[in-house]
Order: sequence, then structure tokens, then C-alpha cells
Amino acid sequence: MSALPAISLHNLTVSYRQHPALHHVSGHFAQGSLTAVIGPNGAGKSTLLKGIAGLVPLDRHARIERASELRMAYLPQHSELDRSFPLEVRDCVLMGLWTQTGAWGRVTPAMLARVDAALEAVGLQGFGHRPVGTLSSGQLQRTLFARLLVQDAQIILLDEPFNAVDSKTTASLLTLVQQWHRQGRTVVAVVHDDAQVRAHFPQTLLLARECIAWGATTEVLTHENLARARHMAALP
Repeated sequence: MSALPAISLHNLTVSYRQHPALHHVSGHFAQGSLTAVIGPNGAGKSTLLKGIAGLVPLDRHARIERASELRMAYLPQHSELDRSFPLEVRDCVLMGLWTQTGAWGRVTPAMLARVDAALEAVGLQGFGHRPVGTLSSGQLQRTLFARLLVQDAQIILLDEPFNAVDSKTTASLLTLVQQWHRQGRTVVAVVHDDAQVRAHFPQTLLLARECIAWGATTEVLTHENLARARHMAALP
């Protein structure tokens, strides 16, 4: 893991209808780090990722800096995806190469080979022509991880990537996350399972609308910090 920051947060504050969903979060994700973002419901975890991805407006004094040479990929929650859109699995994964193909760009055999290799890597070989709407939750998440693979980004943001998927799929996707970490990519994931965090994520950011603790997982996931997060989240 490099000491250089991949993403730096400066007084990160996001409000909805003048109600702060996340406020005064400062710190950085080092290049090559693997960080879990945890906290009670309503703690601002998804808002944090959306802020980094540029999907929600920041308050006036907030600032996010990202190493300009590092490409970023973002995986939203299942609930934010429209599964009714008539799209085949291969085309969904191919969207990860949007910057190369454009809206009307030519898809090359090399690109299709990358897509097929990604589908094989997530255990979906032979699924290329299946409609996305017919997939199970686990199969859909594997498809979206295949799209991340072809994007080949150095910064990967994952919003609840293991939610509503079976244990076999979770284990498979965790293997991919660990592979990205070994490759020196920066991964930030919203995770709800403390046991998963302790077992697989060296760094943790504990939120309760503000930063409760941020650092080595063993130092963040203490009884005192978790109790404080629950107390802060319960405040109006």
C-alpha cells in the first residue's frame, strides 16, 4: 500500500433538504488500500460513496481530491438498478468499455474477448445472451463485477456489494476484491457484516453521519467506537 492518497476528503458534508446526511468528514484513502465503510443505518455510508463518485452535490466548503491519473469505477446498490431494461448480460458488461466504444463506437473482437474473459472470471461463462432481468440477485452481482473487471479502474467504489446475495457468491466476490487489493488497486466498500470486515478488510471507516474512527480495522472496531456510533446515529 502506497503512502500517497488516492482520494482525499476535506470537510466532506452532504445535506438533503438542509438536513446533513454526512458532515465534516476529513481524511484520505491511500493508494492500494482496502477499506470497509461501516456504521448504523442512516450513517451516511452510501452518501459518502456517492459524494466521491460525484453523484450528489457537496456543501460549499467541502472538497474531494482524487489522484488525476487514477480511473474510478462505482458499483451502486441493487435497489438503484433498473432490471426491466431489455439488456443482455454481455451488453451490460460491455458497458464497462464505454469510454472506448462511445455511444456508437465499434465493438472489436478484442473487446468481446475481454467481456467473455470477465464473465468466466465471475463464473458466468455461457450467460452472455441471457437477459439481465432473468438473473438472480447473485448472478446480477457477478455480472456487475464482470463489468468492473473490464473497466480496469484503479479506484473501485462498492456500495453494499454483498447485500442480498448467497454465501457462495459472496465468497467468490470477496476473492475478486482481495485480488484487486493484491494488484494495488484502491477499494472502498460499504459493508454491513462486522465479521467480513474483520476477516477481509485491513482498513475501516466507521461513520455515524460523521467520522467516528478511521484506520486499522482492529483499532476501529472496538466496543467503545461501535457504541458511540450507535449513540450518534440515534440522535435526531
